Amino acid sequence: MKLSEFKYTLAKSAIAKFPADPRDSSKLLIIDKNTGEIEEKIFSDITSTFQRGDVLVLNETKVFPARLYGKKEKTNAKIEVLLLRELKSDERIWDVLVEPARKVRIGNKIFFDSPKFYCEVIDNTTSRGRTVKFTYDNDIFKIIERIGEMPLPDYLRREPTEHDKETYQCVFANDKYLASIAPPSAGLHFTTELLEKLSQKGVKIVTLNLNIGQGIFERIEVEDLTKHRMYSEYFEIPRETAETINKALKNKKQVVAVGASVARALESSVLTTGAVKPNKGWTDKFIYPPYEFKIVTRLITNFHMPASPSLLLTAAFAGRDIMFKAYKRAAKNGYRFLCYGDALMVK
Repeated sequence: MKLSEFKYTLAKSAIAKFPADPRDSSKLLIIDKNTGEIEEKIFSDITSTFQRGDVLVLNETKVFPARLYGKKEKTNAKIEVLLLRELKSDERIWDVLVEPARKVRIGNKIFFDSPKFYCEVIDNTTSRGRTVKFTYDNDIFKIIERIGEMPLPDYLRREPTEHDKETYQCVFANDKYLASIAPPSAGLHFTTELLEKLSQKGVKIVTLNLNIGQGIFERIEVEDLTKHRMYSEYFEIPRETAETINKALKNKKQVVAVGASVARALESSVLTTGAVKPNKGWTDKFIYPPYEFKIVTRLITNFHMPASPSLLLTAAFAGRDIMFKAYKRAAKNGYRFLCYGDALMVK
């Protein structure tokens, strides 16, 4: 298939600038990929779609305030630095995006809140991408937590607030995995109370980690989808998670992935027997139609950007025509799109 087959017009008015409050009061569109039937509900109603023994898989990665503002050495030009991933923790080397990129060259130093905390550009990676080395004696994450901003996507067209530090984070995010520049947006709809209701119903709730990086914002530039290469992201699937999922599959229960990141992690770790294996490593798996899912039997996601990797994964799971039928209905009925928007479940 071609990229142009997955484009649609997204009205600016449809983009949610703020989250629903409470989280699970957002709208939920449920589509049956086999029949094409569509239901409209509230997200808190999602418990009715689960049976005892089904498995809900969450990505417990945590977003850190990855957007820093500094000044270029000598010129004092204001430079925005978006931290993508730490390459070598012992050497404090990071992949970053910089803006304005034309002003940032190899050898430049960017100073932040004190002369003791700065980075030096040591390589160019893409038009906006740079590799930098930080100079700081103490815990770098502590200073990032203090001076950094939550890296809200540009399409929100607003400044981040203190409230975003809570709302742009899933309730199940784990401090152990403080490494993402965006949350698994489908997970933002869950409350602690909703997860407890699912657990009481007999739903098995398991977790994995996939560090969400540049891929969440990346644009596909090629019409031929076979030529696109995803940005690699680190993931971990614990043994307990794999065993619970495999038991559910054996017993013909549902394995429900919360977000594209969970689906990518699971589908990146499949044994020849059709089971998921405990694993850790890097994945650049790009899922687009046609694709046969081996592990995931249901998908909870949001309404995504046109022709984006997450939209293509949804189309691969639901079927292109059924997905766009749902998107058309959502737009007509006032559903909110993108990270703070409403939810879509494909069963």
